[in-house]
Amino acid sequence: MIKYKLTCKDCELIFDSWFASSHEYEKLKKKNLLNCHSCNSKKIEKSLMAPKIINKSITAKFKKNNLKLKKINNKIKEYQRFIKNNFDYVGKNFAYEARSIHYADKKNNKGIYGTATSDEIKELREEGINADMMPWIDDKNN
Repeated sequence: MIKYKLTCKDCELIFDSWFASSHEYEKLKKKNLLNCHSCNSKKIEKSLMAPKIINKSITAKFKKNNLKLKKINNKIKEYQRFIKNNFDYVGKNFAYEARSIHYADKKNNKGIYGTATSDEIKELREEGINADMMPWIDDKNN
């Protein structure tokens, strides 16, 4: 199989098409069986196409970046385990619970974690409440 980049000379559409061989392309072209799928013109020409070569340096770079991503994901999961074991989950009530602890001077043995929007976190910080966001990786996807 060979892939050619084809160009319609009428509407200038560029598209790819697969052929069994270069001989097959020439045979279809000679019989006038190639046409543009946009304007139905028969004036189709093939363009130069570079063969797809696997570059070892690109492959090595991809593997290196993938390894870095796995290390980052593992570190985030490690933080998540620590948080789950040492903090109370308050769900979507994080901003409310954080304010309750801060303003009522509740002495909570454990910190809290949950879900908050970036606006809620910004408001908490403006009120002097220490709150941060971190990426959370869903266990089901990993």
